[in-house]
Amino acid sequence: MMKTNDPFPHRIVCLTEEPTEVLYALGEEDRIVGISGFTVRPPRARREKPKVSAFTSAKLDEILALKPDLVIGFSDIQADIARELIHAGIEVWISNHRSVEGILAYIRRLGAMVGAHEKAEQYAQRAEAHLEKVRAAAAQWPRRPKVYFEEWDEPIITGIRWVAELIGVAGGDDVFPEHSRESLAKYRILADGSEVVERAPDIILGSWCGKRFRPEKVAARPGWDVIPAVRNGDVHEIKSPIILQPGPAALFDGLDAIHAVIANWSSRRT
Repeated sequence: MMKTNDPFPHRIVCLTEEPTEVLYALGEEDRIVGISGFTVRPPRARREKPKVSAFTSAKLDEILALKPDLVIGFSDIQADIARELIHAGIEVWISNHRSVEGILAYIRRLGAMVGAHEKAEQYAQRAEAHLEKVRAAAAQWPRRPKVYFEEWDEPIITGIRWVAELIGVAGGDDVFPEHSRESLAKYRILADGSEVVERAPDIILGSWCGKRFRPEKVAARPGWDVIPAVRNGDVHEIKSPIILQPGPAALFDGLDAIHAVIANWSSRRT
């Protein structure tokens, strides 16, 4: 229970999953009064909290009825929602982090905002320790595979920065590092799938937001049969809830899933 003289936000609406996951991890879930309909972590949040937003839209009347003292969202994609809430007199925090360091800073910043600085610091340090453990394990392998990560299929969109960085931690090298620095998906669109063929990835990872990744569809693309990853059957799905949101899930389960794929690939080459 929160103290009656607690000066921090008591009624928080989370427009994306990552603030919900962080606040639950810190034991501050009682402050949450509304969440995104796309929230899956932690599972109990879907049972306990009303769902009042998608990613690009929100039920403004329902949010206002909850009388929030803070609404938390992510990126320019939610700018319109934020503007409407600000016009209604609601305090809004829109984060815009796109890197592993950004996720760690986000955990610390959100913890401080709700008076849980020490718990947030401990949680961030746990994440940092996990990153270093995986990095050290990957450093033992004699070769780093080239990895192509696909965020969407039509059009083809390559992976964002935190994904590319986690591939690096897990023991691989992203084949489109120049694209990963682009925060907006429209700047990570490949005009021609032959660009992937030319970069010859050893592993293909896919996470199509909102729908199941289909390795067989990827493998059947014209000319892709010569790609080492396709030729050797190294085309794998990474579930979108654990990798496509810049929150704790990516640093723990997302990283572990990528690491497991690369470990399997490496074990067949020793």
